Amino acid sequence: MVRKVKKKKSGIRIFVVLALMVAIAAFVYKSVIAPGTYQIFEKEYDHKTSSYSSLKITPDSSEDRTAPIPPQKIEPDPSVSISFDKLNSPNAILIRLKDHTILMQKNSEDKIYPASLTKMMTAIVAIESLHDLKEEIKLTNSTFQGLYEADASMAGFQPGEQVRAIDLLYGAMLPSGAECCIGIVDQIAGSEQNFVKLMNQKAANLGMENTHFENSTGLHNEDHYTTVKDLAVLLSYALQNDTFREVFTSSRHSTRPTNRHPDGTTFYSTMFKELSDQNIIGGKILGGKTGYTDEAGLCLASLAKAGNKEYVLVTAGAKGDNHSEQFNITDAIAVYSSIGK
Repeated sequence: MVRKVKKKKSGIRIFVVLALMVAIAAFVYKSVIAPGTYQIFEKEYDHKTSSYSSLKITPDSSEDRTAPIPPQKIEPDPSVSISFDKLNSPNAILIRLKDHTILMQKNSEDKIYPASLTKMMTAIVAIESLHDLKEEIKLTNSTFQGLYEADASMAGFQPGEQVRAIDLLYGAMLPSGAECCIGIVDQIAGSEQNFVKLMNQKAANLGMENTHFENSTGLHNEDHYTTVKDLAVLLSYALQNDTFREVFTSSRHSTRPTNRHPDGTTFYSTMFKELSDQNIIGGKILGGKTGYTDEAGLCLASLAKAGNKEYVLVTAGAKGDNHSEQFNITDAIAVYSSIGK
């Protein structure tokens, strides 16, 4: 009788151990191997405080997923009828924003110079760093130092002008004003060099492994580079921020009166100025940021809606300049118009 009881207890122990092993294996499969778990990390955005905090997420998490992941899935979409080989831009990537799936890409991981697309990183880091976007910032003579000599794009502010931070953000993104970048980064970090450290840290946090910034404006520097894929990661992330999205999708903006411009100043988006019609087949181009230097060529990072889905397209390196046909914009119209055609 004693032996039978011992055998029974031993059998129960074996059963319990096996059951535990099955349960652990199921948990590991669900958390690590199951579809959708390529999402390594995400960020939770607090729209009230404009701050981000790190948050690890499993597929069953009930937390609100608001931050993008670097695009990792590649699913050529038969509904996109254009071939990237027909584009003027030698570097391009098209992403479906909802799930960050790469639909088409062309030399997307090749090194490029971002020119003024740099200002997307400047803007999102500034937005996340500032506590009050209505704060007034004084532009000094040093703010403008070297910008005119470098033929940088300017928004039209003057030395000694006191400007709200939000107006500087619009000035940096719409007319691509370099003085707006310098004014706002000096206020946040004390110098452009210090602010650039924040930009590179943000790039590292987002997994932009082939990106390095040397300035906040996009003026050419051999060590200031990225890829269109990394820029797509950046834009996907930044568009979740309400302030950034509002600025990015604005065609114009009028500032408050200042001590140098009592009637305020009105800015116009460099992209929308070149678009005679935002409409595309089955949708609309919602926003964008242009860029150009001799070394970078014509660049564009844009957002469009086709059907009921949003798409991000980043192109770089198109031939031409600010006075030629804007091949970066014609490429965007062609790609977006081909979706679902």
